[in-house]
Amino acid sequence: MSSDDTSQSPAREASPSPFHHGPTDRDAAPQYVLPLVVHLEKTAPPARTDALRTAARAVLTILADERSTGEGEWAGAMRDWEDARIRKVVRRARGAEWRKAAELPGITVTGGSAEVRVYPPIPLDGWPKELAKLQVSGTDLDDPEPPAAPDPEGPVLWLNPELEMSAGKTMAQVGHGAQLAWWELSDTERKAWREAGFPLSVATATPERWRELTASGLPVVRDAGFTEIAPGPTVVAEGGLRFCPLPGVRNRR
Repeated sequence: MSSDDTSQSPAREASPSPFHHGPTDRDAAPQYVLPLVVHLEKTAPPARTDALRTAARAVLTILADERSTGEGEWAGAMRDWEDARIRKVVRRARGAEWRKAAELPGITVTGGSAEVRVYPPIPLDGWPKELAKLQVSGTDLDDPEPPAAPDPEGPVLWLNPELEMSAGKTMAQVGHGAQLAWWELSDTERKAWREAGFPLSVATATPERWRELTASGLPVVRDAGFTEIAPGPTVVAEGGLRFCPLPGVRNRR
């Protein structure tokens, strides 16, 4: 599922947001997309919450990878992507499709039951044939057991309780939330989080908690409303007590 979103991120207010609603110079720039592919076998699908966490960790992993920064081989594509709207597309693959997709340059991130491969950004109309034929819509997953409560040591990507989104759409949204959190951190905080393997939680907020979170000044993902849902907030990134210590609700308690 594709996602083209906006954000509210206090540390980046001085420059145009790459998730901005209205027309900006970013819209005139060549548009790129960050592809993610979830391994989805019919007989053993991953748990929904684990797939969401793994997608968010995959986005963080490629942001932190040395090939994505400085003079790295993916750095140019990453800069081009961030100069335009921040788009992510989640597709699914199984069997031979997954094996072919895994041969392309990228990074596979594994969770408890989920595998997600993330690739360096590509032009909107420049998909490799191995990925172009993969399906986007209909990526629906369930949690066979109630997810564990969020770990207080790591950040939480809180989902809007009023929205119903496919797993693919939600994976893109939590990827945006993780990216906003990453942008807020110092190099020291990023290093600690990366070395720990990017621990994080994904959970749906209660309505009362959601109102508190969206008014807290924490990073907010705002969907542009092109697919599945109307424009509006989808995810709030809240920091953890040990990793990704964003200022806000939790750290005031």
